[in-house]
Amino acid sequence: MFDESVRRGVRFFDTGDSYGTGKFNARAEQLLGTFLAECPARGAGQVCLATKLAPYPWRVTPGQLVGAARASDERLGGRLGMAQLHWSAGNYAPLQERALWSGLAGIYDAGLADHVGVSNFGPRQLEKIQRYLVAQRGLPEAALASNQIQFSLLSQDPRGAKAAGDALGVTTIAYSPLCLGLLTGKYSRTNLPPGPRGYLFAKLLPDLEPLLDLQREIAGARRKTPAQVAINWTICQGAFPIVGVKNVSQLQENLGAVGWRLSAGEVDELTAVASRVKQTQQNIFMTA
Repeated sequence: MFDESVRRGVRFFDTGDSYGTGKFNARAEQLLGTFLAECPARGAGQVCLATKLAPYPWRVTPGQLVGAARASDERLGGRLGMAQLHWSAGNYAPLQERALWSGLAGIYDAGLADHVGVSNFGPRQLEKIQRYLVAQRGLPEAALASNQIQFSLLSQDPRGAKAAGDALGVTTIAYSPLCLGLLTGKYSRTNLPPGPRGYLFAKLLPDLEPLLDLQREIAGARRKTPAQVAINWTICQGAFPIVGVKNVSQLQENLGAVGWRLSAGEVDELTAVASRVKQTQQNIFMTA
């Protein structure tokens, strides 16, 4: 899947040092580093590997976050392109927050990553860290490249985070653009995924029928799939979607969401219909 992604033009891969922890010891980063080092596809040299550094309770000094970035860079084969704070400690350990911001600046100053970013930052917290990095640490405004938030038809600009990012020149990276699969059009009240998702979907899907019907209508007219329509909607909003894949078939479907654009009318209609259904709950670490 990695090789096929690069061959098809994908140049950005997102992971985190908390993915595959415990006995696997940040296995996700190790695998991505290996995949990139062995990738035979043209364009591998232009790939950006981005990781998210978890604000673990023991990371209480700037140097500890810088050290975490060095460890991630080593696991990624020396190809760390962007280091991000996985979430803000502002909701539960505000005294830790300034050290994390300083560590992020230290990562940039040390040249460990070309860009730095954050995740799950609300508008006020995003403005604060941008002001700190530029005014107090002297980083260029473009150094803070992104804010990764839950963003989809069912999570439209949570708390105004994307609007704040747009004003600051910070790109919104949209995680969960398909809302755990709710927006793929593959599930119904009689066809549910296994496990806890099935229980959740059984409650949510009845209210989503008008939106899913509209996705199917637009998809049919454009010879696309409902999932491709949902992903393209995030692109049309100016966000940068990241989508998980489990097999090559899913990869091929997701890549079918790029290279075209919904019309302004289609975007407006999808936005309006989605706004009338219940929006998803935000990540518990999402700040104001």
